[in-house]
Amino acid sequence: MKGSRERAASELFAALYPRLAGWCRRLVDDDGTAHEIASEAFTRLWSRWTSVAEPRGFLYVTAANLVRDHWRKLERERRAVRRATDEAAVGPPNEQADPSVRLLVQSLPERLRVPILLHYYADMPIRDVAALTGRKEGTIKADLHAARELLRAHLRRSLDHTL
Repeated sequence: MKGSRERAASELFAALYPRLAGWCRRLVDDDGTAHEIASEAFTRLWSRWTSVAEPRGFLYVTAANLVRDHWRKLERERRAVRRATDEAAVGPPNEQADPSVRLLVQSLPERLRVPILLHYYADMPIRDVAALTGRKEGTIKADLHAARELLRAHLRRSLDHTL
């Protein structure tokens, strides 16, 4: 039994790790961090191996949450550096005008962020995103639409501030 469990985990790792790590790489712009996140997602899967019905979905949702945590940590570090250097600056930077798509996606509520990450960054069809998140396809479509509208509005505001 244990041998078949380990064999199944090994096959799953060989089949999914490269794509998961590549997806993480696109999100975090760092090979080492991407591999750490992908590895951590597999470690968490392994600890729940017998209770996870859909391993691929578990891996991507876990990795999406780890990416979010990574982005938050980077943003906290950036704010700390800005605070330390703002004393000498003429004025504080306008965070509202930052058109970085990554920061915008990070700022979305999880209900909208996870479908965006899975559909657009992991290239998963809406059907798979719905199955992985336990929501109906129509709900995922509505969430994707709402997320795009929020991102579009924020980008417009950012562009208006820079003109």
